[in-house]
Amino acid sequence: MTTPRPLTDLAEAGVSIWLDDLSRERLTSGNLAELIAERGVVGVTTNPSIFQAALAEGSAYDAQVAELAGSGADVDQTVFALTTTDVRDACDVFAEVFAATDGVDGRVSIEVDPRLARDTEATIAQAKELAEAVGRDNVLIKIPATVEGLPAITATLAAGISVNVTLIFSLERYRAVMNAFCEGLEQARSEGKDLRAIHSVASFFVSRVDSEVDKRLEEIGTPDALSRRGQAAIANARLAYHAYQEVFATPRWQSLADDGARPQRPLWASTGVKNPDYPDTLYVTELVAPNTVNTMPEKTLEAVADHGEITGDTVTGREVEAEQLLDELARLGIDYVEVTDQLEAEGLTKFEDSWAELLGGVQASLDDAR
Repeated sequence: MTTPRPLTDLAEAGVSIWLDDLSRERLTSGNLAELIAERGVVGVTTNPSIFQAALAEGSAYDAQVAELAGSGADVDQTVFALTTTDVRDACDVFAEVFAATDGVDGRVSIEVDPRLARDTEATIAQAKELAEAVGRDNVLIKIPATVEGLPAITATLAAGISVNVTLIFSLERYRAVMNAFCEGLEQARSEGKDLRAIHSVASFFVSRVDSEVDKRLEEIGTPDALSRRGQAAIANARLAYHAYQEVFATPRWQSLADDGARPQRPLWASTGVKNPDYPDTLYVTELVAPNTVNTMPEKTLEAVADHGEITGDTVTGREVEAEQLLDELARLGIDYVEVTDQLEAEGLTKFEDSWAELLGGVQASLDDAR
């Protein structure tokens, strides 16, 4: 089976198609390999919610849980072993993609324990533990873009570990993330590390912005306010891409590039549409730009494959109209900083809650196995 034309068009426009999901069932059934061959998938992202869902279903993890229970592993050690095993195996599935793209794609992400998001040193320590446990060059360690996460991002990159920076909502924080990335590469260079081997993406969240802004627009309720629904997320992302273009055109970046550094690509995350009134491909077709990643739930991936209309670059040069939209929202009384701060806090809470569910489920499985 050939890859559907919309997905081929997306890749030809410079967008790497990553799947926002992973489970042992996908690995053992060959489904992940099929998505690579038939859907042009060239990477995978995971998060605590994804692992919680995977481990809560079926029996794919039972044998390893029993083995870990027999060895006396506690719940944190068991979760660490289960998740790093899946990510290692997924990295192996993507080994050919990784080689063919010179390390740009073929990447699999695994996130540090979300309970560490406000602890810089603990995040650095676990990032190194995860990278060592997975033991594959194509792993990306996910670190949340909290204030405390920024120096952890720098330190992890400086250690030569590739990073997926996650939970980015605001333009100000995104610029801070790009600065942390450059600082990490500068430190790595000063320590003689090969910059060509250090990769990074910056996961800029999309649909959640519309969910929150739309709610506020509906509370205002005027025709003017209601006419702005479904636009904030794309405007925010387009302004983020403009910031990316600015940062990676500076003399500072050029100095790093001259020594082999690769730019930190923008990754559009949370691209499944949450409002059923919107086109189910909205956050894919409206965010097509060179040198980006779109990580999609399988439902969104299949929607794009079936009826996505890829018309080329829909981002570059549209920063003025995007800025105007945010100005209009401010005029209506919607505070951008308040929205993005709230979304970051809610995102962390959601991952912590999923992690707690995951720990609870795994503890029950350990108890049953003993």
